[in-house]
Amino acid sequence: MTIYDIAKEAGVSASTVSRVVNKKPGVRPATKERIELLLQKYNYSPNETARGLVMQSNRMIGILIADIRNIHYTDGVYTVEREFVRRGYCCIIFNIGSETEEKGEYIRVLGQRRVEGVVLIGSNFQTKEVEEAISQYLPKTPVVIVNGYLELPNVYGVLADERSGISNLVDILFAKGHTNLAFVNSYYTPSGSYKLEGFKEGLRRQGVEKPPVIYDTTASLEGAYEVTKLLMKEHPETDGIVYSIDLLAAGGGRALMDMGYSIPDQVAYTGVDNSIYTEVSTPKITSLDNKLPELSQMAARLLLDALEERKVTKKMLLFSAVVERETT
Repeated sequence: MTIYDIAKEAGVSASTVSRVVNKKPGVRPATKERIELLLQKYNYSPNETARGLVMQSNRMIGILIADIRNIHYTDGVYTVEREFVRRGYCCIIFNIGSETEEKGEYIRVLGQRRVEGVVLIGSNFQTKEVEEAISQYLPKTPVVIVNGYLELPNVYGVLADERSGISNLVDILFAKGHTNLAFVNSYYTPSGSYKLEGFKEGLRRQGVEKPPVIYDTTASLEGAYEVTKLLMKEHPETDGIVYSIDLLAAGGGRALMDMGYSIPDQVAYTGVDNSIYTEVSTPKITSLDNKLPELSQMAARLLLDALEERKVTKKMLLFSAVVERETT
């Protein structure tokens, strides 16, 4: 059943039916009621693609996430998607992987799809390659980065103050008598770099002059388990560990327990993200809450403001907070 079929049966023009479908004025009440009954009778649904061409709007939002297996970022995608669906938009979500070329390619695809706005989830989009891809393929499309920012006229950012948050974690560990600290990192994204800077800053504030103990591993339970065993073997004096994400803290904590350490008396440890891992692990993990649900909600609102041509703040910073649990 097309708009022309409805018009023929109602005895009106197709443009009159279109005005009713698009809720525009200028149709007599009796005619409008007759058309609405026919639309309901035949379960008429407008062709959104054609409708978008006419209205110069397809109400499509693109959401990019580097790794959909990352529970923390998946929660952010859910928050953004729900907010836009509630406002009548349709979201296209791409899991793009970690390769730089793929980020640019998917931004090109979003440009081809003519999305009205884009949300990028994670600081790993804060790169020169992504900046160039946005400039080339989405030069006038509003883009919001969750926990990142790029200096482009159409890009906005909402960020967590993870550097200060990690520095506060160091203060807490020192206050509890844990002064031989190590840092275990997985991602050298801008966010990962800020966390490492915060760790070093916290040590300096505590008067530690010796080089910081820093270990790298893969973002996995197994990687965290093995690197923690190596860390404790090479630096047995370690009595506190800051893991860059909760996943590492969960794997590292298991290694510490298997090695016979008393938690938190002999070794205290923390994670970052305040994710589900903190509550399902034994013991429950102290973590830096970088407010990703709030960041994602703010990102959606910023993009909506940009789409509706309201005044938009280019960059917003949200303070993180330490949530203490059993590991400290």
